[in-house]
Amino acid sequence: MRNQISGQPDDGPDDGDPGSSGDGPAPDHDRSTGGRTEAPWQPPAASPGTDGHGSSPWQSPSQGYSSPAGPPSWGAPGGQPGHAVEPGSAARPGDSGALPPHGGRPSPPFGGQGWGPTYPPQGPGQGSPWGGTFPPAPLYQAPPKPGVIPLRPLGLGELLDGAFQACRRNPLATFGIAILLQAVVALVTVLLLGNVLSSFEVFESQNPTPDSIIGAFASLGVFASVAGVVSGVALLVLQGILVIPIARAVINQRTSFGQAWRLARNRLLPLFGFGLLSFAAGVVGLVLLVGISALAVIGLEEYSALVIVPLVIGALVVLTWASIKIVVAPAALMLEGTGPWTSVKRSWRLTRGNWWRTFGIVLLTSVIVSIIASVISTPLTFAVSLFLGFSSSTSATPDALDSIPVLLATQAITALFTAIGYAFQAGVTSLLYVDLRIRREGFDVVLMREHEQAGPGRTDVVPGGTTSFGHQPGGRP
Repeated sequence: MRNQISGQPDDGPDDGDPGSSGDGPAPDHDRSTGGRTEAPWQPPAASPGTDGHGSSPWQSPSQGYSSPAGPPSWGAPGGQPGHAVEPGSAARPGDSGALPPHGGRPSPPFGGQGWGPTYPPQGPGQGSPWGGTFPPAPLYQAPPKPGVIPLRPLGLGELLDGAFQACRRNPLATFGIAILLQAVVALVTVLLLGNVLSSFEVFESQNPTPDSIIGAFASLGVFASVAGVVSGVALLVLQGILVIPIARAVINQRTSFGQAWRLARNRLLPLFGFGLLSFAAGVVGLVLLVGISALAVIGLEEYSALVIVPLVIGALVVLTWASIKIVVAPAALMLEGTGPWTSVKRSWRLTRGNWWRTFGIVLLTSVIVSIIASVISTPLTFAVSLFLGFSSSTSATPDALDSIPVLLATQAITALFTAIGYAFQAGVTSLLYVDLRIRREGFDVVLMREHEQAGPGRTDVVPGGTTSFGHQPGGRP
């Protein structure tokens, strides 16, 4: 190594050389070659900015960052700083500042100075070697949740939880209205059913007349028709009115019993129009089904089942598909102030591309409500019927009036749990309407604005009536 630095070839170790101890510079040996004396080896003079290879060893080739004043000190292995080595001087064994062997380019130390100054890892907002600061890393911010749901597209669990929270925050406006309407349905059912039971007493006689038999079946038909119409109207009114407290709960507005009726009364007539429109469509479909089935029986006789069975299955499929397509029409009618037909078209557009998801949510909610209502109401109904049956008179010919208390008790229990289930189901349908508008029209922005405009106090604001996202007031899509 000493000979390479002094310009002489390395002829192997010369342990007898007094200068091999490394305590001082090696003696110069002049060698004559052709009458010329070679000078000791010197490092080549580097032009400014170069090291003989096109770049300075003290400068970054890419960024051009200069080292501090003076030549850098090479670090020893392990990252310890070393000492500067003068050109032409011999390095002592173990010296941390020794030049690399074979004339190679020196390697920067670990964590020390090399091809320019090193910089510690920069965090968000810290200084940058290019000037300025690094922008802070974007952090996730949850969507705002002013009311019962976050203002973003909802999942199934959020729909169910939001409906339950909205009903719990407004118990009189949700469960109270549902129980009131179902009580009316239960009362009408009991009165009509008592008349039907009285008319069926003719079958206990030995010789019933044809007129009495026809009257009994006619009363049964009247009972089924009136009870079905009353139940349908009550369910439609319930689904329409409960949209208002559920939607107001989204923007953190509470709704009382009287306030819900006051806000919904101007929309009840269009709601009945929607009900009549749906009923007319159902009647037309039923007439077509019966007519085609009758023609099949007349024309095909014993082979008519090959036409009737697929026809009935197809009718059920079409009925299910159309029912899901218009499932959010009452919500659009109540909140947007549209007419019956425009509400149907609005629901048709909102469910486009989301039919299967809407069908799954509605079906699952119906199954959950039915199971819970049955599990709770069936034992109570059985216990009440058993108790009233033992306490009633045990005559050999029981009168139809004796069964009225049992009917009233069972209908009251059924109406109570049915009302709670209907309120929850109407809440899910209302939030499904909000979710569909958020997905298609950016309705979350409108809801946030209406929440800010409403303020912390209690107001009569109904969200969704004024918006420029995908739908204009007045029925224009």
